[in-house]
Amino acid sequence: MSAHDTASSDHAAGEHREGYDFAHPLPLPILFGVFAALVFLTIVTVAQASFSFFGDYDVVVVMAIATVKASLVVMFFMHVLYDKPFNAVVFVSSFVFLGIFIIFTLSDSLLTSPDQIPVDDGIVITTTDS
Repeated sequence: MSAHDTASSDHAAGEHREGYDFAHPLPLPILFGVFAALVFLTIVTVAQASFSFFGDYDVVVVMAIATVKASLVVMFFMHVLYDKPFNAVVFVSSFVFLGIFIIFTLSDSLLTSPDQIPVDDGIVITTTDS
C-alpha cells in the first residue's frame, strides 16, 4: 500500500492531519457581538468625523478606532485568534514592515521633493500688457 493510499484511507475515516483541518467554528453570540462592536465603532467614527471633539488629536483618535476595528476583524473573522501563534506573528510583522517602508518612503519624498501644497499669502500679482 502506498503513502497516498494510507492518507486517503485516513481521510475517509474522519481523521485530519495537523494543520489541514478547517477553520475554528465560532458560536453565533460571539460573531454577533463582534458585529455589534464593529457597528458601534463605525457610528463612533462617523460621529467623531462629523464633530471635532478632540481638536488636533482627531486623526489619532480615528486611527485608534480603525486599529481596534481591524484587530476585531483579524482576530475573529479571519480566525487568527484561534490559529497557531506563528501565523499571528507573521501577520503582525508584515504590517510592521509595511509601516516601516511607508515611513521611509514618505520621509525620503519629503526631504527630496519641493512642497506640493500651494500657499496663498494674500499677494496679488497683476500683469499689464503694454
